[in-house]
Amino acid sequence: MPRTLWKGAISFGLVHIPVGVYSAEKRNSFDLTMLDRRTMKPVGFKRYNKETGEDVSWDDIVKGYEYEKERYVVLTEEDFKRANVEATQTVDIVSFVDAGEIPPVYFETPYYLAPDKRGHKGYALLRETLIQSGKVGIANVVIRTRQYVAALMPVKDVIIMNTLRYANELRGTDELDVPSKDLKAVGIAPREVDMARRLVEGMSAKWKPEEFRDTYHEDLLALIEKRIQAGQTEVVTAPDAEEEEAPKRGEVVDLMALLKRSVEEKSKDQQGAQGKARARKSSRKAA
Repeated sequence: MPRTLWKGAISFGLVHIPVGVYSAEKRNSFDLTMLDRRTMKPVGFKRYNKETGEDVSWDDIVKGYEYEKERYVVLTEEDFKRANVEATQTVDIVSFVDAGEIPPVYFETPYYLAPDKRGHKGYALLRETLIQSGKVGIANVVIRTRQYVAALMPVKDVIIMNTLRYANELRGTDELDVPSKDLKAVGIAPREVDMARRLVEGMSAKWKPEEFRDTYHEDLLALIEKRIQAGQTEVVTAPDAEEEEAPKRGEVVDLMALLKRSVEEKSKDQQGAQGKARARKSSRKAA
């Protein structure tokens, strides 16, 4: 069972559904140690009093808000809760919107919501209502010391709570140099759009997330293992002298030719895959 990050309730009108919040992420990452390149010894960081220079233990550390120069208000974990008890214990649904109405750029971090024994009926009711209505619940929630706006959405049997970015946390796009929606003005011909659509249709497939994996993570592990086997464990690699030549600016690209070739190659790949499937089917029948 994953560790519970937060316990409280979903507030759904007058209904309260007791739930626990669990992280939905499990990132592929390396636990790298910072080393002094001269001695290959670990580099440490000290917690120290900036006035006296003395080390400070975790037990003696508190959090403070600087309201004037070098004057602080000390805040404890209990103070963060006491500021608004209900906000720190409730996923408060304030409205419902269509599932496709939220632009992807707003989504931030996913969490699983799971009911405790008292909340199964209410949880199932909310989940089924979201499924049948095609809506997403928009809620306010406080996680640790920050309030978030979040989207509650059903995924199979689970309600996902995805924290959202606030509108003022996103940069505007006015200063970006993007092409006009007028395709003729950009120089795109209708036949190029048709060919691009053919390529998209040929590459279309059902979403299967299990087919994707972090191959870079695996390649980096393979490089590390290769260094270990070669005894090159303390070698600092210099940057490559030869860098890939950057594409020439202003180079004219024959987009239609590239699209046509892509469609043809994709068609060959599909025909090859179908041929292999037929061969496997025939061999099973013969057996």
